[in-house]
Amino acid sequence: MSRHHLATVDSHRAFWRALCERGPATPQKVALVCGALALLLLLVTVFALHLGSEPVPREVVAEVLRTHLFGGAREPTPSEIIVWRIRGPRVLLGLAAGAALAIAGVLLQALLRNPLAEPYVLGISGGAALGAIFAVMGFAELPPMRPLLAFTGAALTMALVYAMSRGRTGISTERLVLAGLILATLLWSAVALVLALVPNPHLRGLTFWMMGDLSGGGDGLLPLVFGIVLGAAILAYGQARRLNLLMVGEDDARVLGVDVERVKKMAYLLASLLTGVIVSVAGAIGFVGLLVPHLVRLLWGSDNRLVIPAAALSGAILVVLADAVARTALAPRELPVGAVMASLGAPFFIFLLRRA
Repeated sequence: MSRHHLATVDSHRAFWRALCERGPATPQKVALVCGALALLLLLVTVFALHLGSEPVPREVVAEVLRTHLFGGAREPTPSEIIVWRIRGPRVLLGLAAGAALAIAGVLLQALLRNPLAEPYVLGISGGAALGAIFAVMGFAELPPMRPLLAFTGAALTMALVYAMSRGRTGISTERLVLAGLILATLLWSAVALVLALVPNPHLRGLTFWMMGDLSGGGDGLLPLVFGIVLGAAILAYGQARRLNLLMVGEDDARVLGVDVERVKKMAYLLASLLTGVIVSVAGAIGFVGLLVPHLVRLLWGSDNRLVIPAAALSGAILVVLADAVARTALAPRELPVGAVMASLGAPFFIFLLRRA
């Protein structure tokens, strides 16, 4: 074996050792992990654009992306229409949904110091869905009202779950999960009742959306969704150090100068905003906020300066892959992406519940 080959092997080993090391979240470590995840996300995106009931060759996908991103417009071909106009918005919505729900899970688990905290489990997704339904009923001509009312429903549900789970000794895991499950059941029953009783053809078509559906590609709201998710992610990352201190304990965080109530309110609002805006356009995609933060912490530790960006990228990867499975498993028929995620997340939730 040549010296050059040995040096290459050693450099690869050093890279993987540095990538998998559970050390402090230094800027170099964050850049290394997020860079690797971003590269994986790019590959997964191209793969998802390739897959479908009508597979498009990967070289054609790469050419379409190059043409649209870097200029060189031409007469659209059938493959270009499939990749750019049909699958493209869907994949972009999957990226936004995965990142948003994963960050919401990180925030809720850090605030509540509870491994089971997640928007779907706590009923926040149900509250957002009910708000989105009311927006469709009363403000169909104003699409931005959907994320606004969905956020309102998510925030009110979060406040109610928090109030119901607080006992004399503080918040307990059992009360939190029970309150979330009860409210989730109640809210989804209300959504189903509205869809069944209101004589509105637009509402009746939302049944598939309830189970998690990316086929709408954001329904024209994709730029707004991306802007909200990006802004909320930046704000969440700005609270990473304070969240680290809060995870140790509220009293210790106060001693160290953290405005605990302000941090909690901001985190609750950000989690509700991220959940609401995604549910309003993609329906309820559960368990992303449960699976992804745990996997990230298992691999790289619990420092939120690394967990938040790594969870955002990992969540985007997971949802895009789940949607690719949903589109191809029974092609040409299509599964709800929420059903695919539930098949992954439900067993994991039971495992965590037994350990809690």
